[in-house]
Amino acid sequence: MLALWTFLAQGSTEDASTLTIVLIGVGILVLLVLALLVFKYFSLWLQCVTTNAGIGFIELVSMSLQKINPRVIVQSKIAAVQARLEIETDALKAHYLAGGHVTRVVQAMIAAHNAELPLTINVARAIDLAGRDVLEAVQMYVKPRVIDCPDPARGTDYLDAVARDGIRMNIKARVTVRADLVKLVGGATEETIVARVGQGIVSAIGSSDSYKDVLRDPDRISKQVLANSLDAQTAFEIVSIDIADVSIAGIENAANVGALLEAERAETDKIMRQAEAEGRRAMAVAQEQEMVAKVEANRAKVVLAEAEVPLAFADALRAGKLGVMDYYSLKNIQADTEMRRAIGEKPPSDTEPDSK
Repeated sequence: MLALWTFLAQGSTEDASTLTIVLIGVGILVLLVLALLVFKYFSLWLQCVTTNAGIGFIELVSMSLQKINPRVIVQSKIAAVQARLEIETDALKAHYLAGGHVTRVVQAMIAAHNAELPLTINVARAIDLAGRDVLEAVQMYVKPRVIDCPDPARGTDYLDAVARDGIRMNIKARVTVRADLVKLVGGATEETIVARVGQGIVSAIGSSDSYKDVLRDPDRISKQVLANSLDAQTAFEIVSIDIADVSIAGIENAANVGALLEAERAETDKIMRQAEAEGRRAMAVAQEQEMVAKVEANRAKVVLAEAEVPLAFADALRAGKLGVMDYYSLKNIQADTEMRRAIGEKPPSDTEPDSK
């Protein structure tokens, strides 16, 4: 300053006037900037002071220089302080710079604090940055959600299952789940829960001896499915599985389902027995044809054997083992036998008078 006044004293009056104007202009500019900053951040700073948010005026200005919306940070910090939550301002600023939803995170922290849930700011930030709605997750933990199984949005209203007795059944279940805040990052989604529950219901009905067991005690199916820990490695915890609807496939508006099924079963059994009888008849016909073929084959063998008889006689005559008279006696016996056989096989004549 001493050098400045020395320069002004030594310089001409015109130079001193110019410098004075410049200094006044700079001072006015500085005052305008300060007034603008006070006008822009005074209300936020006053809110921080009156609510003990712990955010200073200089920090508010630095937020704008860091491309951070100070109003979002201030309002979130005030909400946390009013809810008696200790959340560092740096954590909120870092989450904002990371592209997270600061307001939703703080709202989720307040909801979790009121519900006495073990949710930390780091877990809430991680859930939000993972693309999940952290506030909705907290609300889902406090108020569990009901999921239809199967999902009607996929065009399927019922699960198809078949009991051991061959009866096809239609099942609809409702799964009550709540969010698992610890497994929400990296855990499987609702589609996995629906698929696992559907698979468990189909397996449980398939292991039932009869459809009557399922109709008599549907709760047994839900308990069996619930005992399989289907919520492992998922972002949810299964609270309950309830069978909403169970019916026999293909039967509608029947007064007596049991009688109708028994009638259909009897008709099916009749068709099966007829098919089995037809199969046995075909086997008998084939066996008969096989026997006929064997008879013809044996007859052919007999004809071949009879053809060797004259040759045997000729050999016996040449060898002197059979005389000529013996041969003719044998021929006479054969002729007499053929005549007696022909007489015995001759049918009675229609022209013979009836005996009275």
